[in-house]
Amino acid sequence: MRDFSDWIGREQRSSDRLDTALAARWCATFDRDAPLDEAMPQGIHFCLCTPEARTAQLGEDGHPARDDSPASFLPPIPLARRMWAGSAIRFHAPLAVGATVERVSRIASITDKSGSRGQMVFVEVEHETSADGLLAVSETQTLVYLEALAGDAPLSPPESGSDSFDPGDWDAHRAIRPDPRLLFRYSALTFNTHRIHYDAPYARDVERYRGLVVHGPLTASLLLQLAAELCGENRLASFRFRGLSPAIAGEPLHLVMRAQGGAIELAAFAQDGRQITQASAEIA
Repeated sequence: MRDFSDWIGREQRSSDRLDTALAARWCATFDRDAPLDEAMPQGIHFCLCTPEARTAQLGEDGHPARDDSPASFLPPIPLARRMWAGSAIRFHAPLAVGATVERVSRIASITDKSGSRGQMVFVEVEHETSADGLLAVSETQTLVYLEALAGDAPLSPPESGSDSFDPGDWDAHRAIRPDPRLLFRYSALTFNTHRIHYDAPYARDVERYRGLVVHGPLTASLLLQLAAELCGENRLASFRFRGLSPAIAGEPLHLVMRAQGGAIELAAFAQDGRQITQASAEIA
């Protein structure tokens, strides 16, 4: 694998405005009422300072194409598949409707590994999101690049087994069924054109998923909302999530949470008990 260490430290700056229209669309997507004050719920930052690549600059998978030019923020890693593996987030202040938002993104590390999936490259990106000049959210996002799969590779994840998820060990449980309409709206909110979220033939035939894939940050957003239901809005000081297995659109998704003191454990599971997401949080 080529040495991409020259990309470490590369920065990208972007700006946005959390206007009333974006706030209303976010609330509508999650079937929520608008907040009583101007402070938006935690998770809205995923929809701000989104990619602005032109359509002609998109790669085959829908992500912005990468090359060796100074304009390419992410390195041109020659692996066909890319996933958002997880994030470690700290919430410093709520993001309010009307705020001018700025984000500074920086490549923190690039790590080449080999495992059961073949060659993998992990890229950590540090984001600092400020609102009206004050730091609101800091996040370390982990991206993983994977080798392409053969056209006859088994579809992932396997068909659901006969087991049934038991939420008995958890303090709170919500069951939802994220369908393609929710995925489409979340893709629109985040300007995410990765085809695994809306192009079923591509997801199946090229990336070998069993159906449309629920976005990792969409599942994270749903877990943040579960925490807010029980702890109150904008109460979390930190939140970490890691994707373990793909969630498929149209299938039940079980969101759970349990707390001990100021520490919170959260997770998402498929109907048969396969874990989708692992997460944790701390109350401010």
